[in-house]
Amino acid sequence: MLKIKSVSRNAIKLSLRGSGMKGLKMEKTQGFLNKSNVILWALGVAIFSLLAYFASPYVLGRKSVIFQAKRGELVQTVVASGRVETPARVDIGAQVTGMVAAVPVKEGQTVKAGELLIELDGADEKAALDLANANLHQAEIKLKQIQELSQPLAEQAVTQAQVNLGNVQKQYDRTRELVAQGFVGQAQLDDARRNLDIARSQVDSVKLQAQSTQPAGSDYQLALAALDQARANQKSAQAKLQHTQIRAVADGILISRDVERGDTVQPGKVLMVLSPVGLTQLLIQIDEKNLRYMQLGQSALAVADAYPGQKFPAQLSYINPGVNAQRGSVDVKLNVSNPPAYLKQDMTVSVEIEVARRKDTLSLSAEAIHDVATSPWVMVINKGKAERRAIGIGVRGDKSVEILSGLSEQDMVLPATGVAVQEGKRARADLQHSGAGNPARSSN
Repeated sequence: MLKIKSVSRNAIKLSLRGSGMKGLKMEKTQGFLNKSNVILWALGVAIFSLLAYFASPYVLGRKSVIFQAKRGELVQTVVASGRVETPARVDIGAQVTGMVAAVPVKEGQTVKAGELLIELDGADEKAALDLANANLHQAEIKLKQIQELSQPLAEQAVTQAQVNLGNVQKQYDRTRELVAQGFVGQAQLDDARRNLDIARSQVDSVKLQAQSTQPAGSDYQLALAALDQARANQKSAQAKLQHTQIRAVADGILISRDVERGDTVQPGKVLMVLSPVGLTQLLIQIDEKNLRYMQLGQSALAVADAYPGQKFPAQLSYINPGVNAQRGSVDVKLNVSNPPAYLKQDMTVSVEIEVARRKDTLSLSAEAIHDVATSPWVMVINKGKAERRAIGIGVRGDKSVEILSGLSEQDMVLPATGVAVQEGKRARADLQHSGAGNPARSSN
């Protein structure tokens, strides 16, 4: 009996166990089916999303970053490079051949007008000047002698000769009367006449001598000419001596020195170069295609390559009327009224010249404009499609272009670079990156 019960319990347990296993199998089958449905549903959603993503550009149009015109100030500039220069450099050289005795200045030194730059050995010139001074002194004494001695003596000689002539004339008259009365012979009258002729001749002679000592006379003029010649020789000798001392002709900076003590120099050789203090100018080359924008008086900002962070103002002062055929450029000069202290001769500079300025004008980014140099046009989004539209442009800034016609602030413009959208194709704005009212990539 006990065994039967035991068997029955086991049978019951087996029966129960068998029933549980069937239920478990049914639950597992049901779970598997539910998971399969979820996977299939998720897969379907993913496929649909992919189809929608890849098909949307064809159905709705490709998303594109857009540009919109904005109102504001627009400045057009022309940028060029050049160098710093003074209105005129001064080449300094010797006017006489000689040996350099001293060079008291150095390259880069600031000098004053009249300051000694180079001194040559001037021993011969000093000796020549001493001789010229002596000759001048002699000529001065000669003229003084005529004025103080010869003139008075000549005048006294004239007076004495005239007195003597008067006495001889009286003697002649008395002798002639005696001859008429018969007291003396004809021979005595002849002697008296001869004495009278001699006295008259002496008066004429001393008068000529006296006239020669007067300012208009020959002796006086010869002495005066000798004095003038002596003065000229003295000035010439003095000038030659001065040529041995080469001095600065103006205030400035010595930008070059090519001479040392002991060198033998000759006329025509440049020994130093002086940059005079005065108006500083910038000489730049402008592309001939920008010549139409250039006008005298235009403002500019310049910066030296050696000091890139320090800009200084300049003003356009000269436009060369000729064009360099080889470079295709035009030389332009700008005045720098207040040059920085660091600005040196021949420094390389970059210049940005303001050629036009517009206030409260409509402008668009140059990245959105096609054929800006010939026939400008843009591609706008109109009713979901790309539409080509011709525009009129004016001032061209660094990154923006003035819009004169063809666009409004509300128009959405596709970029001219990157992936192009063909005319008539569907297109839409990427507002997340562009922004409808205030584009991230604006025209200003």
